[in-house]
Amino acid sequence: MTEHHVLGLSGGKDSAALAVYMRQHHPELDIDYFFTDTGKELPEVYEFLGRLEGFLGKPILRLNPDRDFDFWLRQYGNFLPSPNTRWCTRKLKLEPFKQWIRPWLTAKDKVISYVAIRADEDHREGMVTQDSHLTVRLPFREAGVDKIGVLEILEASGLGLPKYYDWRSRSGCTFCFFQQKIEWVRLKRTHPEEFEAAKTYEKTALEHGSPFTWTQRESLGELEQPVRMAQIEADFTLRRERELANRRPNPLRTVDQEPVDIDDLYLEDEGGGACLICHK
Repeated sequence: MTEHHVLGLSGGKDSAALAVYMRQHHPELDIDYFFTDTGKELPEVYEFLGRLEGFLGKPILRLNPDRDFDFWLRQYGNFLPSPNTRWCTRKLKLEPFKQWIRPWLTAKDKVISYVAIRADEDHREGMVTQDSHLTVRLPFREAGVDKIGVLEILEASGLGLPKYYDWRSRSGCTFCFFQQKIEWVRLKRTHPEEFEAAKTYEKTALEHGSPFTWTQRESLGELEQPVRMAQIEADFTLRRERELANRRPNPLRTVDQEPVDIDDLYLEDEGGGACLICHK
């Protein structure tokens, strides 16, 4: 029986660290690395994937080259995706992966998919499959690698974190609806052209009867008002300072202190969360 080993990359830290880990600990495996491109990724994501390719010494396959976010938005009548209607994850991430491996499964080949769920993420599970020829493996959970362990892997490899971690804690689309409001503010400051594009999508969607804006109970036009942006930034600074004050550094770890991800400061009414396949 032919075996195929595959590892999906989101452009985020966990999946990148898993790729490094598998190359270092299982060099005997010929792993196909893939990235499902929505066509709306941050430029920092593409830059990081390029550096990762250099480390791995092999290309990262790009899936989904023809039907990007704009194509599927038209198919859905300009209705924006939302946490409760995540057609973007299904059409731009899950289905391209299933189509890619379908010939192998049809041929009764064995497919092993490696997913970057950490040991400290008990609440998360990998993709549930009904096909006996597809196996999902969680190497970090099996090896006890947690968030600090991921950071240590990336630091030791010389890759470090993707540059967008300077201002945002997620990979994926520039206008991901799971972003918290501080991430929208920082998107406007860091990539104003992408913020304007997101506003255009929102306006077009509303004109077509979509009930959703990108962020809960607030349009981007309202969010970008200077007083509102200042309020969001001040509130986030206070939450971050409280979180840092409550943390205790571990002297036994090589990483001095775990950085505060924006998702660590999640507020229920400010977005937050993630699609597993996009965010890891």
